[in-house]
Order: sequence, then C-alpha cells, then structure tokens
Amino acid sequence: MEILDVRSDEFRAYGDVLEGMDVAELLQVLDTTTPCPDDGTVYVPSDPALEKLSVHKIISDHVFGGMPVQIGYCNGTNTKLNCLEWHRGSELNVSSESFVLLLAKMEDFVGRKLDSSSVKAFRVPAGVPVLVYETTLHYAPCGHFRVIVALPEGTNTDKPEIKDSVSCDALLWARNKWLIAHPDSSEAKQGAYVGISGENIDIKNDL
Repeated sequence: MEILDVRSDEFRAYGDVLEGMDVAELLQVLDTTTPCPDDGTVYVPSDPALEKLSVHKIISDHVFGGMPVQIGYCNGTNTKLNCLEWHRGSELNVSSESFVLLLAKMEDFVGRKLDSSSVKAFRVPAGVPVLVYETTLHYAPCGHFRVIVALPEGTNTDKPEIKDSVSCDALLWARNKWLIAHPDSSEAKQGAYVGISGENIDIKNDL
C-alpha cells in the first residue's frame, strides 16, 4: 500500500499539519512514563501527567479554540485497519517517532457501509502535530508507536445509556465515539457494528 506524507496535497482533505507548537516536554513525558506493548495497543483517554503540563492550555486555547480538552495516548504495535471511528470534534496526534494513520472520508461512508479500498495511508513524521478532522474516519496508528491523543473532554469514555432511536445510535461505541468494524476484527466479535467491507488492510510489509 502506498504511504503518503501528511505534508502532501492529498492530506488536506483529511487534516492539518500544525506549526509553531512546542511539544518537546509533552513527548518527553509520554516516552518516559507510559507503557508501550510489543503486542497490541493500550489507549488511555486522559492522563494526569500529560494534562498538568503547560502545553495542555496551549492545546485547549490554540487548537480547540478554548474548549475543554483531554490529553491521553495510544501506544503499542499495530499494522491492521480493523475499524474506523469518528468524533464530534477533531483529534490532535503527535509522537517522537514517525507513525502511520489509515484514514477515510466520511463522504465514502455510504449506506452505512465503507469499502476499505477508499482508505489511504499517511505517514506522520516525528515531532509533527497533526489535526485529524471531525469528518475523517481513523483508528489506531500503525507501526510501533507512542502517540499523543488530544480530544474534546470526555471522548472515548463510558458510553451514555441511551435507547437506539436515532439512525446513528447503533454505531455509538463509547462517549463521542462512533465506530464501524471489519468483520475480521475483535471489535466485531464484541458486537461492534460491521460497516467495513473488502480487505482488512494490513500494512506490515509497507512500514
């Protein structure tokens, strides 16, 4: 699979590269205090050690326009697509090492189905903060990684207790997290909505 760079023209429809933000302290704490499994991934929506840093207010003010935000991380090893998710609000990612994001556009999600052939791969260079737009479907990074994940406060925490009454309710997997799964994924086996058809993309040989 071709892996594009986030500074390429193709990425403009999916997100934005943020310039001028000092993330050195954020990445230093991420790399020295958080676990990074060699098999699978670990995701923590909100980490107090990251959120007490001065960059927390910078991210809140300059990236999210003054909205309350959480800073957590997704660490580990992954090469597969498996699922795609989206939120009401964009997502900030940055790492001290390069990693790959598998992304799709909301406009390709038609009839509550998305063919994996519409997914593109983008490499994020080390130290480069990227903002993944609200309209971009994404999931776990690929490679061996420690990645900062900043989102509107409360995202990816406990799912609200609601009865399915709106068309998108069946896709709600956690708070402010709508998800579609490939039938081969563990999430599908756990009851996630199966909305990805085609190949379950694996970029192991492309990294």
